[in-house]
Amino acid sequence: MTTWWAARAVVDGTVRDRVLLETSDGVLTRVAADVDAPTDARSLTGVVLPGAVNAHSHAFHRVLRGRTHQGRDSFWAWRDQMYAAAAVLDPDAYYALARAVFAEMLQSGYTAVGEFHYLHHAPGGTSYADPNAMSAALSWAAEDAGIRLVLLDTLYLESAPGTAPDATQVRFSDGSVERWIERTAALRPTRLVSHGLAVHSVRAVPPDAIAVAAGIARERGVPLHAHVSEQPRENAESLAAYGRTPVEVLRDAGALGGDFTAVHATHITGADASALGGSHVCVCATTERDLADGIGPIPTLRDAGAALCLGSDSHAVIDPFEEVRAVEMDERLGSRRRGTFTGDELLSLMTLGGSAALGLPASGLAAGAPADFIEIGTSSVRLAGHDDTEMIDALVFAATSSDVRTVVVDGVEQVQAGTHRSIDAAAELDRQIRRVMAP
Repeated sequence: MTTWWAARAVVDGTVRDRVLLETSDGVLTRVAADVDAPTDARSLTGVVLPGAVNAHSHAFHRVLRGRTHQGRDSFWAWRDQMYAAAAVLDPDAYYALARAVFAEMLQSGYTAVGEFHYLHHAPGGTSYADPNAMSAALSWAAEDAGIRLVLLDTLYLESAPGTAPDATQVRFSDGSVERWIERTAALRPTRLVSHGLAVHSVRAVPPDAIAVAAGIARERGVPLHAHVSEQPRENAESLAAYGRTPVEVLRDAGALGGDFTAVHATHITGADASALGGSHVCVCATTERDLADGIGPIPTLRDAGAALCLGSDSHAVIDPFEEVRAVEMDERLGSRRRGTFTGDELLSLMTLGGSAALGLPASGLAAGAPADFIEIGTSSVRLAGHDDTEMIDALVFAATSSDVRTVVVDGVEQVQAGTHRSIDAAAELDRQIRRVMAP
């Protein structure tokens, strides 16, 4: 058993004082407030929260930060630069890069990540000797960094409806839904790594294959994710090819429901929003603004019954606090109205929403939950001057990843005093990004 003692912690949505956290075998076994610190406990003097969950990540996109911001280009021009980076990665390079990216996520306060993984094969589409070599690289990277990973193995069959993958995209594809099913059946979980499935998008997977993928996800009892209506062009192509919006295609294929997550859902109709009630929607606000995607109808989706979660997607920023407050701040810009989302709602979205979307055990600071939690230091100028009744709003609207002091995953302290216990994240990111992006 390992014992931590927190000066303050958010328990059941309320800041409580002097909270004891006991863990055994990676699980919280006791959470009790108003307890004096035991002599053998590890004291945490800041505010302890459940770990943030990043429900949508493409680890290799991290190499593009700072390199794609000049000029008046579009999402599609950015995608060409992303494809160029994808073309040079092999399993060894992907392991080293993802390990560093996962370490950055941990230092930023994420304890779990859903990796939307479609970089399956070698350039040219040839399988590696192990067809799941790239998946294994991501799994090893997560285990070594110490982050909880849900690997969302992604089906990718077309460049656009009726169009074969191009020279870069061919390494994303298994060639058929049957071969994808066969390859993914060989994936095996580890202590920190579990698996889900994804269809890349309605652009990349035709309706009949989406239906098959949805059936396989249900058969295996795993979550199913998909990019949905990130760009107007995606909607136009879907309407031209199928006479339906992407949400309607997914609905008719039987994909929607409690185990489905629509990523983005930025350009959807009111009927689409209603159809997504009962599903999850992953908002990737910092990516959506970086790529000029637009502001999605997030309040409409919430009011329709969609469960919201967050993703850092392209990693233009890796900071769960920036990610979550952007949901409210972007809505203020679009609607010119404040207070659409409360601090309590946003904190829940940041910490609990992603666990449900990824099929992970219910998170939170409660007995029986995974021992995944973070400590936020409150001594910075950003968080000075707040009592317990104000602290949740202060954290959500003012804290940054720089305030993260301690990160515990599966009962193990992976970050201490703001630094990963075994990986120099900044130095390793510098080395691996330069390696991938070398001329």
